[in-house]
Amino acid sequence: MSATAGKQTWGNLPGAALSLAIAEAASSAGRFTLLLTADSQAADRLEQELRFFAPDLPVLPFPDWETLPYDLFSPHQDIISQRIASLYRLPELSHGILVVPVTTALHRLAPTRFLLGSSLVLDVGQTIDVEQMRLRLEASGYRCVDTVYEHGEFAVRGALIDLFPMGSKLPYRIDLFDDEIETLRTFDPETQRSIDKVDSVRLLPAREFPMQKEEVTRFKARFRERFDVDFRRSAIFQDLASGIIPPGIEYYLPLFFEETSTLFDYLPADTQVFSLPGVEQAAEHFWNDVRGRYEDRRGDLSRPLLPPAELFLPVEDCFARLKQWPRVVVSTEDLDPGVGRERFPARALPNLAIEAKANQPLAELANFLDQFPGRVLFTAESAGRREVLLELLERLKLRPHTVDGWADFITGSERLAITIA
Repeated sequence: MSATAGKQTWGNLPGAALSLAIAEAASSAGRFTLLLTADSQAADRLEQELRFFAPDLPVLPFPDWETLPYDLFSPHQDIISQRIASLYRLPELSHGILVVPVTTALHRLAPTRFLLGSSLVLDVGQTIDVEQMRLRLEASGYRCVDTVYEHGEFAVRGALIDLFPMGSKLPYRIDLFDDEIETLRTFDPETQRSIDKVDSVRLLPAREFPMQKEEVTRFKARFRERFDVDFRRSAIFQDLASGIIPPGIEYYLPLFFEETSTLFDYLPADTQVFSLPGVEQAAEHFWNDVRGRYEDRRGDLSRPLLPPAELFLPVEDCFARLKQWPRVVVSTEDLDPGVGRERFPARALPNLAIEAKANQPLAELANFLDQFPGRVLFTAESAGRREVLLELLERLKLRPHTVDGWADFITGSERLAITIA
């Protein structure tokens, strides 16, 4: 897609043909790709399909907080971990794809300098001050616990430090000899047993906002300036003053910073955008919901609220930002080809459901395979389901060749193949 391509429309992409077209376009592009969906369900599905069709393409998730605007509780730590890991990687990626629900893209974020300036790398042989490290971890939002089980936790036991960094699949065990890191190992949080040695660990902040003493002081000053309320009755204010991270603090994020950023500020300058139909309507519906919830809750003086525009990007501003990049709207619906409109020669699969009570449960599949001249790839959710499917196909005297994935299938020549998706 040309850097000046403007807005295009691709149509007639039923089923997984849509994600295949995006995967091929993103893989062949010499730039980064942003994919906007109307909701989280579509984002999750497309993320899985993109990984299947393009296993070598970096596919980054950016999940929604899964809280409603102005909720009284915070997102789960695993969600925060995924978001921070993706935001940290974005500025350094020139190739890959970020899959985001449009409503998530409307949230204002911490400025880019916060994440990039709050990371820490630990290496074997490095000298550290345990007490200083403890203070730094707490200032980055990590919680000191007896036993580490979840993202954002750490424990200090003599010469051992256990730590579960944000964005990491496993926690790490740091073994010290005096003040030098002797070994770094991953460990299983359930059994607490060490797994593998590693050479280094990258630490990301545990929250999307800072918890250093100076930053908390600035937060409280801005809170007093913004809200004419009795601070002694405000749980948000009193919890922070006591060193407690209050639930729902994410909806006060702008008070931690001089200015906020948006997701678009984290994207590489050379980005192309794909969006699904309905993103504009989903964004408008979200904003209407935000306004309604703000009006319903703004009268609670013990929990004063920031106005929506300080927490979320207005819809018109969001789509104005998108205009700086070439954009393709991809759709399952058919369309007439023309200037800026491309129709793909794809066909939806017929109903091939197995009719268990019929005399010939696989009749529809058998008819399809007799009439379809091309190659066919069967996919199963797991190794067990693959074996069940192979037993069913054996009834039709069909023995698909087992392949490792989509790339293995398209480079092969067997007419029938089967894989785990």
